[in-house]
Amino acid sequence: MMYEYFDNLEKGIKGRIDKEPQKIHARKKYVLEIARLGKRLYNQDENIAWCGVMAPFDLLNAMGVTSCFVEFVGAMLASTNTADHFLKQAEDEGYATDSCAYHRAVTGAVLENAMPEPNFIIGTSSPCTAGLAVMENFARAYKKDFFILNIPQNDFKEAISYLAGQIQEMTSFVAQHTGHPLSIEKIGKAIELTNKASLLLQNIYDLAKQKPSPVDNQFLKDFGTVMSLLLGTRQAVDICQAFKDELEHRINNPTPNMTNEKKRLLWIQNRIQYQFPINKMLDDLGAKIVVDELNDVTWEPLDPDNPFESIAKKTSSIPFCVDSTRRIDHIKQQIIDYKIDGVVHPCHWGCRQGTGIRGLVSKELRQMDIPVLNLEIDCVDSRNLAKGQIETRLEAFMEMMG
Repeated sequence: MMYEYFDNLEKGIKGRIDKEPQKIHARKKYVLEIARLGKRLYNQDENIAWCGVMAPFDLLNAMGVTSCFVEFVGAMLASTNTADHFLKQAEDEGYATDSCAYHRAVTGAVLENAMPEPNFIIGTSSPCTAGLAVMENFARAYKKDFFILNIPQNDFKEAISYLAGQIQEMTSFVAQHTGHPLSIEKIGKAIELTNKASLLLQNIYDLAKQKPSPVDNQFLKDFGTVMSLLLGTRQAVDICQAFKDELEHRINNPTPNMTNEKKRLLWIQNRIQYQFPINKMLDDLGAKIVVDELNDVTWEPLDPDNPFESIAKKTSSIPFCVDSTRRIDHIKQQIIDYKIDGVVHPCHWGCRQGTGIRGLVSKELRQMDIPVLNLEIDCVDSRNLAKGQIETRLEAFMEMMG
């Protein structure tokens, strides 16, 4: 089912790009590469790894492993309107309805044999231990070896050294399962490509800071999170270059949608993954999401002479891997850098990591006179969606911003 979806998506997107070769097609190229990744995940000839969100995907790409975090598949199931079926399947087997729907949807797919069988599994303790528990279940279900990266919530020298050692151990674990050890040449090339993509990512986010911003409410949706899957590859560099080129083109050729910017918003954590017209609602109100929390380059260029320590530092800098104080400080800096008027926080049901911080976020941002809209919503499970209520709350939120 999912292979056919990704195959049809690839063909459809490629056809639209080929019809207008003179255009930049940044978002289409991005979706095209995601479709190709999806096809590889469902190809039994690949070395497949199911991973936690914070796995070092650039390193895995260097080792010839096709991988993704399991929440990526949960989002894909929601976007194809098939998540509800798998959610019910998991619930019928006894999985609690107040658990994270990303994990519950993928669990349902595993129960129905709708997921590709991994060669091995790599879990990460960040952003949540619930994800670890789910992946432990997957390891048992598939009878596969399970490696865990325990990510400290600080960047002290000892913590970085500890994480770097684990990452080095992970490469040995991967090599044992693929038969392909990591060479100096391959890791050097992957680091070079990650550094090139990271520089372009920073250029993209700097362009988005302009006022009015050249982005629209869809353009950089979940961009920083999903692009991590492609780091260490030429495709990541090409996609980032296309996004940079398109933003520069928009700045030089502004449209009415770009100039009709009444309020600038920051979006915390996950976007809504199923079909829901929140972007149009915001457009109609003149509100624009100019930055997502994870759309940021928080790390220094990687050092090819110290690859494991560099990747450990990069991982430890990402907001999902720090304590709540540092994470909120990062949000506050984004508010200043992007001249934000208000913050939207979808308090994803079942997400202790995201919803649990809502009170602290609201309290801290209140001191900056920045209103926060805490949306009680499930980003994957559409069965309890209250569209009218959300629309009313968005309108009230706009009035609150003045």
